[in-house]
Amino acid sequence: MALLLAAPDTLPVVSPAAAAAAVPGFAPPLGQPLTYRVTTRRAGRSGSMLSFTLVYALQWQEAGRGYRLDATLRRIESDARPEVVRGLTGLLRPIVGETVSYLVGGDGRNVALADPETLWARVGQRTQDLAAAAQEPEARRVAELLTRLPAGERDRLVTADIRALVAPANAAIPRVAGGGVSIRSDGAVQIIVATERGEPVADAPLGIETHWSIDSRTGLVLGERRQSWIDSPDGARRTLAEERIRALSTGDPG
Repeated sequence: MALLLAAPDTLPVVSPAAAAAAVPGFAPPLGQPLTYRVTTRRAGRSGSMLSFTLVYALQWQEAGRGYRLDATLRRIESDARPEVVRGLTGLLRPIVGETVSYLVGGDGRNVALADPETLWARVGQRTQDLAAAAQEPEARRVAELLTRLPAGERDRLVTADIRALVAPANAAIPRVAGGGVSIRSDGAVQIIVATERGEPVADAPLGIETHWSIDSRTGLVLGERRQSWIDSPDGARRTLAEERIRALSTGDPG
C-alpha cells in the first residue's frame, strides 16, 4: 500500500537549543473528521511481506480543561490469508465498529479511557458472542485470552495507537538531537529521525530506523515510519524484517 511517508534519507542535526523547541504544543482540530491508518508489514514464512492495516475514524472535542477523542476502528485490511489475519489481529476484532472514547489532558501528556468499565463490559459481551458463533478454534482462544487479561494490559492495548498519535504523550519520540537522533523543521512540521540497534535476530545485527512528522500547531503525529532491518554478516545487504506506518489525514475513512 502506498502509505510510506515522504521523508529525506538524511537530515541535518540541529543545535540543542533548537532541539529543545521540538516539544510541540497541543491543540487538536475540534469537530473535524480524521482518518488514522496504522499499518504493520512483516516478513511471512515465504519471505514475502504481509500487510495489516487498522483503519480508525477519529473526532476531537473539548472536555473540561482537556479534550475528548472518539475513535472507531472501522475495519482491518490485509493481503494475508484470512486465518493469518485472525491469528494476528484476534485481540482487536471485538472492538471493530466500537467507538472508544479517550480523555486527553489539556497539554496532551495524559491519555486515558473515558469509561473503561462500560467499554470492557460491552467488549466482553461481544467477545463472547463472537466466540459462540465462531467455528474457528482460535476465536475461542482469543476470547479466553481477552477475558483473562489484567485491566491495565487491556487499557494499554486500546490506548497504544492513540498515545502514538499524541506527540506530548508519545514517550518514544526523542526530544533532543544527537546520539543517532536528528531533528529539523519544515515549516510547521517537525521531522525527527532516530536510528538504533535492536536485539540480534539469529545472530544477525538488527538496525531500527524511525521517522516522525509532527504538526507543531496541533501536537499530533502526522506520520510515523519504523523500519527494522536485518544486516547480513558482511554488512553488504539489508533485509526488511518489519515495518510499521502510522498516517493521519483529514476526512472520514468510509
